[in-house]
Amino acid sequence: MKPGLDKAIFSYSTSAGSGELEEENKLLRDSVEQLRGEVEKYRSPALLVAEVGDIYWKEDERHAVIKVPNGNQFYVNISEDLEELIPGDNVLVEQKNLTVVEKVGSTKKFAVEQFVILEKPTVSWKDVGGLKSQVEDIKEVIELPLKKPELFKKVGITPPKGILLYGPPGTGKTLLAKAVANSTKSTFIEVVGSELVQKFIGEGAKLVKEIFELAREKAPSVVFIDEIDALASKRIDMGTSGEREVQRTFMQLLSEIDGFKNLGNVKIIGCTNRRDILDEAVVRPGRLDRLIEVPNPSYEGLREIFKIHTKKMKIEKKADIKKILHKMDDFSGAEVKAVVTEAGYFAIRANRTLVKEADFFKAVIKVRRNEEEGKDYIGMFG
Repeated sequence: MKPGLDKAIFSYSTSAGSGELEEENKLLRDSVEQLRGEVEKYRSPALLVAEVGDIYWKEDERHAVIKVPNGNQFYVNISEDLEELIPGDNVLVEQKNLTVVEKVGSTKKFAVEQFVILEKPTVSWKDVGGLKSQVEDIKEVIELPLKKPELFKKVGITPPKGILLYGPPGTGKTLLAKAVANSTKSTFIEVVGSELVQKFIGEGAKLVKEIFELAREKAPSVVFIDEIDALASKRIDMGTSGEREVQRTFMQLLSEIDGFKNLGNVKIIGCTNRRDILDEAVVRPGRLDRLIEVPNPSYEGLREIFKIHTKKMKIEKKADIKKILHKMDDFSGAEVKAVVTEAGYFAIRANRTLVKEADFFKAVIKVRRNEEEGKDYIGMFG
């Protein structure tokens, strides 16, 4: 082989080997850079999510008041790289000095249907016993404005926006609300005040707003707020972030009530066992200003409730219904229903379809909450 050809072949093989090494080095450098980037991500502190309140200019520099998830507010700097920013935006802020560094999309709305009971009730006025005067009041305040709004326009008066039902547990407050929702063919939206406060610290006010938005979408609707005293109790010095959050949620509730149109087809029914601890702001004129007491039933009320719950039950003819009712003298409507259910179980355990007087007496004993009272009743019936 000629010397010139040998030199050319050597030069080609050397350059080919150098190109492969350069390509391999490039891949290795890229891998190292990628790994360094991943390490930096692990080392960098997490950013907080906050909400922009107001924006201020000071000597050509922007500053903002932001609210962090625990409810505290801070006056902070805004990064120069961040151009468009308006109040209400959600942003990322550094943990150390809370400088706003990046704007993020608006917080996704709650899937609010997951946090409320949304239904079309089947309860009718026939299922409500012993509450004649309360039924009449609710028909005037809730049912009539929803069914005949034009009547109020002609007369020139504004119907109440809502009512407050108060009284001992188990007296039929929820039943009344469901019955009026059914009679007006309204969507029934049930919210439990205590769960709203406990589950959504930092987000309660936003959820209240979305619940009422849902009510407007589903109108005509009845918003039933059970245990409203958990939200609307008398205001005290706000020492903890939890207490401040309750107050923010309460203020949002008042804002939603005040924001309704006078003849809107969304009505609010508040419910509480503790009328005495409610803040007067929620029951002042223009809000839940119709207060309807729902007490334990009278003897006539007990008879009506008992008749409703036993209408499908076979009771022995010799059973003394008056005597059974007298044994339930201080019972609520819910306890009467429990007695009927327990009496049915006593019959089932005895392999009977006929319910006897003694079954009801035993059921009264079982439903009695106080053990000593139960012992006294056992002595009376023994």
